[in-house]
Amino acid sequence: MTPRTTQLSAAVALVAAVPTAAWGLLGRQDTEGFPASELDYAYRPSDIPDGTAAVIGVVALLLAGVGVTLLVRASRRGELDRRWWEVLAPLMLAGVIVGVGWRVLTAGVLGANIGAGLTILFGAPVLAGLLLWALVRGVRLATHRPAGHYRRGQQIEFAPREA
Repeated sequence: MTPRTTQLSAAVALVAAVPTAAWGLLGRQDTEGFPASELDYAYRPSDIPDGTAAVIGVVALLLAGVGVTLLVRASRRGELDRRWWEVLAPLMLAGVIVGVGWRVLTAGVLGANIGAGLTILFGAPVLAGLLLWALVRGVRLATHRPAGHYRRGQQIEFAPREA
């Protein structure tokens, strides 16, 4: 596996694992003390037991940790342009919003789920902004190379050497 393939795999794993980890580790947010048949749902949650969701969340968290470790190591070695963190960071934050937001949207409550409304009202525009930022920045980084771009460890000459 080439370093570039490893970095791409680590980035994809990281971005996919963050919402899963947030969802799994947060757990169900149902109102306690009432059976599920008496609760109202904005969206019905999946039938995955809390224990299984927690295990999935821990595995996703470990996968995200491996992805971050590989990408940080590549950044420090100069193999990954550090500007790509300007794409990855908003995608990770968007993943947290998606994972937590899904738990809020599927929470069983008595009456209206005000948290679901607030999640849609405020979370959706923030999520859209983060995704738009990551898309624009990613396309720009992929298509433009700034003048004077150099890799870490490469010598930079400001003026020609004289003999």
